[in-house]
Amino acid sequence: MNFEQIIPSMPYILQGIWVTLQIVLIAGLLGFAIGIILSLFKIGRVPFLRWFADGYTSIFRGTPLVLQLMIIYYASPQLFGVQIEAYTAAILSFGLNSAAYISEIIRAGIQAVDKGQREAAMALGVPYNKMMKDVILPQAMKNILPALMNEFITLTKESAIVTVIGVTDIMRRAYIVGSDKFSFLEPLLFAGLIYYLMVLVLTFAGKWVEGRMRRSD
Repeated sequence: MNFEQIIPSMPYILQGIWVTLQIVLIAGLLGFAIGIILSLFKIGRVPFLRWFADGYTSIFRGTPLVLQLMIIYYASPQLFGVQIEAYTAAILSFGLNSAAYISEIIRAGIQAVDKGQREAAMALGVPYNKMMKDVILPQAMKNILPALMNEFITLTKESAIVTVIGVTDIMRRAYIVGSDKFSFLEPLLFAGLIYYLMVLVLTFAGKWVEGRMRRSD
């Protein structure tokens, strides 16, 4: 292996970190917002909304993420009459996919909250929406934080598949450098190191936040 040949190209590969983080952050926020809504549908009393949320989760958890990405990007002219940009398609596919998993995490967290909390709020006449926002969800978030961080870490690693639609993230840039140098091993190993360090940072950040929340108790 000769890493000296890719040293001049390392800054180019490193620029892909910002592209990857943008996709992961925006898709993560989108998935979290939709996931909360879906989780409330699942525990609600409206049958149609429960069926919709369960069907949504079943479809997005039961099909490959790369398939969802390619349908949104390549089939968008047939579905919507316009070609969605690769960057937008990546955010939509990751956000919609992540929402399915996050909804299950939040649903489990809500149902894990002691029933006495809900009964006490109802006895005090607290409206349902206010009870969920101020009493149930804050307690559930503390319980599900490790699972949410794992989902965010998984999303960071899975974001590498955007290379199949041409988004110039870390992986795509490593592939471009490999094609230019006629040597793929070194740039791909460098890309792997970047992903590994990103995951380590996220892991330590998650543990720090979890520790702070425990001390606040």
